Amino acid sequence: MKKKTRKPTVLLVDDYPDAREMYAEYLEFSGYEIVQAGNGVEAIERAIDSHPDVILMDLSLPVMDGWEATRRLKADDRTKHIPVLAVTGHALTGVSNDAKAAGCDGFITKPCLPEDLVGEIKKALARVEAGDVKNRRSGHHAKVKA
Repeated sequence: MKKKTRKPTVLLVDDYPDAREMYAEYLEFSGYEIVQAGNGVEAIERAIDSHPDVILMDLSLPVMDGWEATRRLKADDRTKHIPVLAVTGHALTGVSNDAKAAGCDGFITKPCLPEDLVGEIKKALARVEAGDVKNRRSGHHAKVKA
């Protein structure tokens, strides 16, 4: 009997509802479960509650920006194992390095094509599967051994 495979969950964090809706529709079409947040505080709450497989984090957010939300997620034992991909319109030199210093595992410049976003999500999930993301919670994201 074939086991039903679980769809990977993506936490999509962006303060523009239209952007969230567009990316959410494409990601759902591409086989992902989507959880959404509109600011950094919501992002932390959703990450703790939903245990996503990957987080797409806009860096310019109201209430708490994506930089601080990422730092807090990476400092929390419950969420530090989740790959965070910065998705931002900040294309200035050094921003990518700053995002990595804040804890982001990848960097995507907006605007980006939805299929490019899917490609980056697949790369992040492959790194998790390969064990490249440290401190994964036991039981969550665990590989099944035959």
